[in-house]
Amino acid sequence: MLTKASFLLVLSILPTVFSVRCYQCASYQNLEEDTCGAYKKFDTDSHIAVECNSDESHMPGSFCMKLTQQGPKGFIWDGRWRQVVRRCASVAETGVTGVCNWGVYDNGVYWEECYCSSDECNHSSYTHTSITLITCAVGLIFSVHNQFV
Repeated sequence: MLTKASFLLVLSILPTVFSVRCYQCASYQNLEEDTCGAYKKFDTDSHIAVECNSDESHMPGSFCMKLTQQGPKGFIWDGRWRQVVRRCASVAETGVTGVCNWGVYDNGVYWEECYCSSDECNHSSYTHTSITLITCAVGLIFSVHNQFV
């Protein structure tokens, strides 16, 4: 019975992993206009998320990432230089998704990388988990537990 439960859990995860859609843009690609959300809110209406394992994706992968870099105060006229990159990813440095990591480079530039695994999850500054995946996992745990009790 536990084997069936494990198999169902794997099946519920597969569509999320293999068909994830992510936004892809980089603020350094268009210096004239902030289309990637470096200085203003990211506009999801002007971007289309792509399938990470399709030809449209600049980088294949199974989850999304958002990288933000910001220079120290006084770097340029508005006080801070910012850069945002949104894309698919295949490997997170931490090995997990649904988290953000941050640090400061030796030159004083602050960086933050966020990884997530649900469709279009790299649209904002926070990550969120898949409600469907959590619901399936909890339901599976309860059904397995009730069979052994």
